[in-house]
Amino acid sequence: MHRIGYATGGAIALAIAALPQAANAADTTVTFGVTAGTLTISAPTAVSLGNGAPGGTITGSFSGGGVTGVTVTDARGLNPAPWTATVSSTDFSPTAGTGAIPAADVNYTPNTATFTGDGTFTAGTAGPLSSGGFTAYSHTGGTGGNTANWIPTLLVNVPVTAHVTTYTGIVTHSVVAS
Repeated sequence: MHRIGYATGGAIALAIAALPQAANAADTTVTFGVTAGTLTISAPTAVSLGNGAPGGTITGSFSGGGVTGVTVTDARGLNPAPWTATVSSTDFSPTAGTGAIPAADVNYTPNTATFTGDGTFTAGTAGPLSSGGFTAYSHTGGTGGNTANWIPTLLVNVPVTAHVTTYTGIVTHSVVAS
């Protein structure tokens, strides 16, 4: 009979171990904030298109100094998040001699871009550069952040009156919320 007591005690110990244990938990409320960023544009600081003869054309892509193309970064976190990137140019002045090559003699083609984020990205129409500028790319709709990168092509129509020298002009890309 003594052995039955031990067997019963073991069965009771097993039964107690099988009972559900009381839950032990700790809840923590976590908060964080999303802050608005900025709308920026970047481009190479210098680009060399190469050389060409008077009356010919010079074509090159807009990359240089380790930077490829033009990039708009929109970290404003808006909904919607519209922006417009424009391009304009000064005339191209010779380093020696006289006779600038007008910006209108340089055609700008935005080419296909790569994008992140949502919304609609639209390329501007290719055309001659000018001091007044025109749309290179735009973005409408979308939420949160987005980026666009494009590598424009410049085509210089070299006038037959051009001098044998280096011509320099300033091509300006800018972006504004629209």
